[in-house]
Amino acid sequence: MKANWGARVLHFGTLAIALVWIALTLVALAWIASASAAPSPPLTVHLAGDSTLAEKLPEKRPETGWGEFLAAQFTAGSVVIDNCAKNGRSTRTFIEEGRWNALLEATKPGDVVLIQFGHNDASVEKPDRYTPPGDYTRNLERFVADVRARGAVPVLLTPVARRRFDAQGRLQASHGEYPDLVRVLAAREHVALVDMERRSAALLQEAGDEASKRWFLWLAPGANANYPKGVEDNTHFSPLGAKEMASLVVWGIEDSKINLRKMLKK
Repeated sequence: MKANWGARVLHFGTLAIALVWIALTLVALAWIASASAAPSPPLTVHLAGDSTLAEKLPEKRPETGWGEFLAAQFTAGSVVIDNCAKNGRSTRTFIEEGRWNALLEATKPGDVVLIQFGHNDASVEKPDRYTPPGDYTRNLERFVADVRARGAVPVLLTPVARRRFDAQGRLQASHGEYPDLVRVLAAREHVALVDMERRSAALLQEAGDEASKRWFLWLAPGANANYPKGVEDNTHFSPLGAKEMASLVVWGIEDSKINLRKMLKK
């Protein structure tokens, strides 16, 4: 009788231990499943550049930078856009005004930094922003090295094309040697490149002189309170143009090998 009782106690004890082990295993599996199902924190994409991608002040509307349409190109909650671009800035003035250091301080490992300059660097007639080609290259080299030192991913972009056609309807280049300097640097330093000049030039050429006006800040007199005399601006974008340029950026990201492309909308 005592032997049977002892056997039963041992049996129930073993069963209890087994049940506890099963329960703990189930709890652990549930925790692992919930952890793996938890959404990843959004990746931050920092933008360094000029007016062609910058967010605009109310008094500049409807002028729009392509950076304002970038967030909509990604799946909801996957990225945060930190648009540090500013009208009228070159690589030199972006550094001198402390804007580059401020961007770096906000950059975390794994972030992506899109870098597009050239419009103002190439403006020889504007000494307040002009940057000689050699300095332009050195500034971009610094940007790439600084971003990598933060454990983040730099992406270089050539400047977008201006709307400038000749009498035969051919789009004219307007940035001199600066786009090629970006291409050479990207190849030498193995940096992802989005060739916005070539992509945007092809888009404008296909549309032609007249039809391409809709993508730029062309307004008739009286059409907008911010521009009572009207405006014919072949550098800055309308909302429609900014959206088109953001799409070109997306195509460039899709062609790259950086992980950011996985977060784009299908």
